[in-house]
Amino acid sequence: METHYTDIHCHPSLKPYSKSFKYNPQKQNPLNSGRKNSIWHYSPPNFFEKLINRIVTLTKFTQTDMTALAKARTKTVIVSLYPFEKHFLSRRIWGWKGLTDVLVNLAASISQSRIDYVLSQNNYFEDLLSEYNFLLQLDNQVEKIDGIFYTYRIVNSYTEIEANKQLETDTKKIINIIISIEGGHAFNTGLKMDVNTANPTEVKENVKKVKQWEHRPLFLTLAHHFYNELCGHAKSISIGALEDNQKRGLNTGITPLGFEVIELLLDNTNGKRIPIDVKHMSEDSRKTYYGLLDTTFNTENIPVIASHGAANGYRSLVEKNKTDYPERAEYFNQIDINFFDTEFIRIARSNGIFGIQLDERRIGSPKAIKESKIYLPNKRKQLQKKSLLVWRQVEHVAEVLDKEGLFCWGIQCIGSDFDGIINPLKGIWTAENIRDLADELVKHADTYMSKNRNNLKDFNRITGEAIVERVLHGNAMEFIERYY
Repeated sequence: METHYTDIHCHPSLKPYSKSFKYNPQKQNPLNSGRKNSIWHYSPPNFFEKLINRIVTLTKFTQTDMTALAKARTKTVIVSLYPFEKHFLSRRIWGWKGLTDVLVNLAASISQSRIDYVLSQNNYFEDLLSEYNFLLQLDNQVEKIDGIFYTYRIVNSYTEIEANKQLETDTKKIINIIISIEGGHAFNTGLKMDVNTANPTEVKENVKKVKQWEHRPLFLTLAHHFYNELCGHAKSISIGALEDNQKRGLNTGITPLGFEVIELLLDNTNGKRIPIDVKHMSEDSRKTYYGLLDTTFNTENIPVIASHGAANGYRSLVEKNKTDYPERAEYFNQIDINFFDTEFIRIARSNGIFGIQLDERRIGSPKAIKESKIYLPNKRKQLQKKSLLVWRQVEHVAEVLDKEGLFCWGIQCIGSDFDGIINPLKGIWTAENIRDLADELVKHADTYMSKNRNNLKDFNRITGEAIVERVLHGNAMEFIERYY
């Protein structure tokens, strides 16, 4: 299938920005793809790195560097800025000062210099600004790849994306970048593990500053891995040595300061609204946020966004132990960081978007992952099995929405979380492998439609290729056109 893909959640700048702390001066993004601190640095996985990932799930290679995105023919990507949280590092364990440093460096593939900086600095907002400026340094600068001149441009609107499309030729290509932010701690909250540190006045001023950026974020993921004094978070860490660091605020609700921040973000004065991404929010926080949308903001056109997630197969945040799809649900990871069926309905009715996270740990149950393994080298068979994990997500959302009389292929898209701390699907290692995923998804879609077409509403009976085009590109671009 010949198509390009749009990713609504990935981290192209996270690794090169982190590597830049090893060099003097720091925080530089050089126009030299041979340098590891360049966002154009191309480092696809070799045989050994793939083997290490299979054995211990470490992702030491880059997945969405700008060169990989260019080779994948990506036109638009939403880049998530993320001030690295201190609590991955700040609680030493087993009496060895450097153990958490080692664990995180192995998992995230950053640098010891970056870890030292994170531990020493006390302003997440300054770190956010630094990563933003790192990305800006090569905005509209030219890099030659495979005989074609590429540039990335950080855009301010869908109109700019359309204008950039008209400037492209066979030998000149433009990758459009839209900004998002992962974690409300970016406004400088949650610096200490056991006590509150946020200055409400400073936090709210930082929100206002972000809303005045030249490149306004399309959305903001309010929660992340650790308590940020704004809202409770869902459990997301499975590294035993770090789980205790996540306990404070786990599964709690929205705080008074959190309500104020949400109100500021959703204020649409001068069209400056920044919608909330509900990924990482606890069940209580999501319930409360949805209640706000139904009451305080019920006359507003605010989309529900889940930028990088998966279905858990259960019915709702209220009936969270019941499933209407028992045979399929056993193939899902039934954890509350993943989403309930009624949340997909809410997303669809709000003209929102759901990004499918290409993290094996999130989208599949142990049974599903075991069944997707192959033991003899066979690239095509591996892709067929791993792509089924993704297809089940697409199919499940479709059946939930069709049952409600809604267009059922309109919210699913790719929110890979590439270059975040993920365990990628084997065979779908980087952005370049999305083309292989597309081919396999079309086969799954065609098979599904041949068996189930008559069970769907008339308006949901589209071709397998049309379904996959929507998942890879169309739905995300419709969302961007609507809200940016």
